[in-house]
Amino acid sequence: MRRCIAHGLAIAFLIVGLGAAQGPNISEATAAPVSSVQTRPKVRQQVGKTKPYQIGTASWYGQIFHGKPTASGEPYDMYDMTAAHLTLPMGSYVRVTNLRNGRAVVVRVNDRGPIVPGRIIDLSYGAAQALQFKQRGLQRVRLDLVNPRDGKPAYQTVAYNQPPMAKLP
Repeated sequence: MRRCIAHGLAIAFLIVGLGAAQGPNISEATAAPVSSVQTRPKVRQQVGKTKPYQIGTASWYGQIFHGKPTASGEPYDMYDMTAAHLTLPMGSYVRVTNLRNGRAVVVRVNDRGPIVPGRIIDLSYGAAQALQFKQRGLQRVRLDLVNPRDGKPAYQTVAYNQPPMAKLP
């Protein structure tokens, strides 16, 4: 008996709930304007700024580790576009942008690091060379996560931006 009452109440609430979502009555409806010229609705395209994954100090590592196994198990190639990051999954792709000159490269995470506190990524020698900061050793960078297209590795330099107008100290 209780089951029948509960079932009946559930159906009643369902019907009442559906009735509340009805459209306007005939008296509330307005006729669509008649126009001889058909116009397309204006679509506002919003250009949103992407939020960086991280901004901070990058360093690079080279010949001392060349040929030695990385955390992923593959041998380190100092000329490859790879990087060490503390938390990103192995095989992730990251666009690294040098904030001093605007150059950017896409690297694949294949190692863990950096070991030095205050640094957000350790780049291979090749990546640091492409970003033009191997002489400096350290550089302020922006990291953006990248999805590789069609499984093809993105080991090339992806952008050569104009250097900023004012020189940074």
